[in-house]
Amino acid sequence: MFVPRPMAVLPVGIMLLFLGQASVDAEVFTALCDMEYLVHMEKDLVESLDQYIQQEEDKLNKIKTFQSRIKEVSQMAMEEPSTHLHHPVNAYLLVKRYTRDWPLLEALVQEDTAEDFLYNLTKVKESFPSDEDYMGAGKALVRLQDTYDLSTQNIAKGMMGREIAAANRPELGYTKSPELSSEDCFELGRLAYIDQDYYHCALWMEESMARFQPDPTSDLTKDTILDYLAYASYQQNNIERAYQATKELLRINPEHTRAINNMKFFEKEMEKSQNLVAPPKDEDVASTERGEYKRDLARDYLPEREIYELLCQAEQPDMFNITPSRAKHLKCRYFTNNNHPRLLLAPQKLEQVFDKPKMWIFHNILTDPEMKVIKDLAQPRLRRSTARNLITGQYEPAFYRISKSAWLQGWEHKVIRRVNQRVEDVTGLTMETAEELQVVNYGMGGHYEPHFDFARKEEKSAFDPKEGNRIATMLFYMSDVEAGGATVFPQVGARLVPEKGAGAFWYNLFKNGEGDMLTRHAACPVLVGSKWVSNKWIHERGQEFRRKCGLSPED
Repeated sequence: MFVPRPMAVLPVGIMLLFLGQASVDAEVFTALCDMEYLVHMEKDLVESLDQYIQQEEDKLNKIKTFQSRIKEVSQMAMEEPSTHLHHPVNAYLLVKRYTRDWPLLEALVQEDTAEDFLYNLTKVKESFPSDEDYMGAGKALVRLQDTYDLSTQNIAKGMMGREIAAANRPELGYTKSPELSSEDCFELGRLAYIDQDYYHCALWMEESMARFQPDPTSDLTKDTILDYLAYASYQQNNIERAYQATKELLRINPEHTRAINNMKFFEKEMEKSQNLVAPPKDEDVASTERGEYKRDLARDYLPEREIYELLCQAEQPDMFNITPSRAKHLKCRYFTNNNHPRLLLAPQKLEQVFDKPKMWIFHNILTDPEMKVIKDLAQPRLRRSTARNLITGQYEPAFYRISKSAWLQGWEHKVIRRVNQRVEDVTGLTMETAEELQVVNYGMGGHYEPHFDFARKEEKSAFDPKEGNRIATMLFYMSDVEAGGATVFPQVGARLVPEKGAGAFWYNLFKNGEGDMLTRHAACPVLVGSKWVSNKWIHERGQEFRRKCGLSPED
């Protein structure tokens, strides 16, 4: 039978950032703005390390100078040891070296030049990311890989999302990343392995093999990679690739007990198959050929996964093509909401971007100074975003929502009051029962999978009856995003690209109070860039005489 899988060895890659086990938050990866301090902290650590290396080099140079001087005198003395000491100066210098020079060298060797560096390191260690952050960061890369259909080769080459960024917002430029080493790829595969995600484990172990170069400073070996690759391939029902990887492993390490037993198992499995035949034992294995692996979506908890990911990739499925008769209703105009006094002085740039359900974009509805105030107020309060558990009714962190959020009230700043008033002016809906302004920053691969803003009938206690259900959503984009981060509606194929200063508006409920199922939407993972949004969820109560013809952009 098949021998148990390899043990999850400790990371063999760059260890410096993970020396500390404690963490202030343990959720650093969920918001990019909270990760910025890590860049500055690492810069300080590198400078401290530079100083330590310089001190060590200075110390070594002193030792080398002493060694060179002593060696020269010692060699001269050894030519004629007895006659050498006949000269009183030679005798004096010998005594001096033993009583002064060698003790000074001893003190120099014992000198702890690492003290300052270790002090600086210890001082900030509690702020290091945690193991949870490390796992979360790895999962984020895997999520991006799947959502945007990226190959491990392109990610490893530092080309992740370049084409998507160029297609979406070429004016924003493109943030580069370094190439990944074999060790980096191995670590991503190992994280997937720990998560029992053998599909991604196999992909990244293949990439690690392709990039492997012997490195005397690394503990990573080829047979370790092949051990993981064989097991992941087997779990992916790719017996042929598991056999090839195991055969290559045994060529490198013939005494590998697990591989010896596994080889017998794989040979039997291949003989059972009509399509697979084990090659002769003396035949070389083409270890450079990658295996083929298929992502299994059959048991996916998200029914619209395929459409959701296509929309995130900016692909419009044919089933969602808008006909000319529908497109003619999608127009731009200056909007005053039936000559509202404040809007007469400052009309809003309104664009209807979709018809079923109706969606609008208010371009430049927020100014740069306003967005800065909102971000500055929110950032110190950002906490891991939560989602409502349909079973318990409690709000809790969820793997399908990766971000941090904060809530701002009108009394806190005039800008918040001004934004609330502006939402009321352009929608015609009262803010008396609206929720506070929610501010969100998305982390590594930050996303929010398809969901409804309104509560469905089975969620009877979701909102206070005095406020009612969420009748409408105003979503403000407070940053441009280089690649990814779109808001998509998988039921209808609508896709909204983040545009700094713009606000997207739609109704969640029909006029009869029933929920509009077509408004199910998602925040696609941020591929490259930082995404800031804020939103006002507007509730039913108080809108009874406001949502009628002429008072909102709906009509």
